[in-house]
Amino acid sequence: MRRWELAIALDPGRGLPLFLQLAGAIADDIRAGRLKPGEPLPGSRELAAHLGVNRNTVVAGYEELMAEGLVSARQGGGTFVAMPAPLPPPPPVAAAQTPTYALLPPLPLPALAAAPASGTLILSNGAPDARLFPARALARAFRRAIEQRGRALFADAHVCGHMRLRTELASMLSRTRGLPVTPENLMVTRSIEQGIDLVARTLIAPGDTVAVEAFGYPPAWSVLRLAGARLEPIAVDSDGLDVDALEALLARQAIRAVFLTPHHQFPTTTVMSPARRAQLAKLALTHGFAIIEDDYDHEFHYQGKPILPIAAGPGRANTVYVGSLANLLAPGVSTGFVAAPASVFARLQSMRAASDARGDAAMECAVAELFEDGEWLRHVRRMVRVYAGRRDALASALTRHLGGALSFHLPEGGMGLWARADEGIDVARWAHAAERDGVRFFDASRYDFHQRAQPFMRLCFSYHDEAELDEAVRRMAAALPNGGRMH
Repeated sequence: MRRWELAIALDPGRGLPLFLQLAGAIADDIRAGRLKPGEPLPGSRELAAHLGVNRNTVVAGYEELMAEGLVSARQGGGTFVAMPAPLPPPPPVAAAQTPTYALLPPLPLPALAAAPASGTLILSNGAPDARLFPARALARAFRRAIEQRGRALFADAHVCGHMRLRTELASMLSRTRGLPVTPENLMVTRSIEQGIDLVARTLIAPGDTVAVEAFGYPPAWSVLRLAGARLEPIAVDSDGLDVDALEALLARQAIRAVFLTPHHQFPTTTVMSPARRAQLAKLALTHGFAIIEDDYDHEFHYQGKPILPIAAGPGRANTVYVGSLANLLAPGVSTGFVAAPASVFARLQSMRAASDARGDAAMECAVAELFEDGEWLRHVRRMVRVYAGRRDALASALTRHLGGALSFHLPEGGMGLWARADEGIDVARWAHAAERDGVRFFDASRYDFHQRAQPFMRLCFSYHDEAELDEAVRRMAAALPNGGRMH
């Protein structure tokens, strides 16, 4: 047995029995690891002599420690620090455990494509060309925002977004889109999808009917369903949403909202006619439903002036306006915004405060810097010129390489072109063959509410330059005889 080395001070005047003081001191040393499992303690006589107390005091202290399971007495004599008890084995896990609480069915997900092979030209991607991203300008703006604002940058964060960006956006939306917007009824969001989500949860209760475009944006449909909406598809033609069909639906049932993309309809790029906009706004006021207007790429209009949003017209009292800056910068900078009537905006703020109260103040101030120093406007003008040229290059390549295999109208705006394949062409088979030849595009079933086979396709021109677009269409043409036509 090793020599007893721990210092234990017992105080008769402390008011606690000496045996408990002794037990407490040894217990502290065991729990702190100064006494290790299996280590022997001194005999009761030795320790009593060391501390100058009666042996019975030590015996009582050891008995207290044994009662706590901290020490054990072995056969043949001796007291030892107890060994830790082995952990019980974990309970067996069932192969497929099912929660006992009720689960909602999963939402339908948009079709996800596998990553393309290296060198594939991608006509399915309507994102901006990252090579044109004003990275240096944004980096300078971000640095200035951090250096000049410091801690105040984050202290000034607001549930609706930083006041600097809200002020700049309100001015831009009022000046270029005729919207009656002020910083007080404008919210900056992390993305347009977050904006749609907040609007959906603000306006929609489970079981409400929401009308959507029969060709449309599946991620928005998922967000609306997540809020509990029952979706009702409405046909789209060359004038946009078929408002007569919507009126026929209203004769049968009430609806809570209409979600649509009237400026450059997604995916067909159709611009909704002024007459239909006025008819829709009148129906909204008469029947008391909301219009959720998704104006995701307003700036990219190449022929004439952009038509003002529904939210700028006589139906604005029932219109919530959602937009994005992502197509002007890059997908990674996906700032969005929402403008809404005062009664809606108050609830919208409370929804945002509950889920994302601070936003991204640093990025918001950096984007505000781009507005303030004029870089934003210069970049917009550059991109409109570039994408107009790419639209024309894609149209020319389609005519040159594919002739009558596709028919299309030159879109007035947007970042893609909607084309119809000639009768007898199986677009899905063609797309599959084209992927092997190094170009990716999709048939339109992924945009169809019922996911039916369609003779249409959406071909995007924003992601590639003119030479790349020509090569992409050449590859499309080469793939057509390899299985595109049905026999």
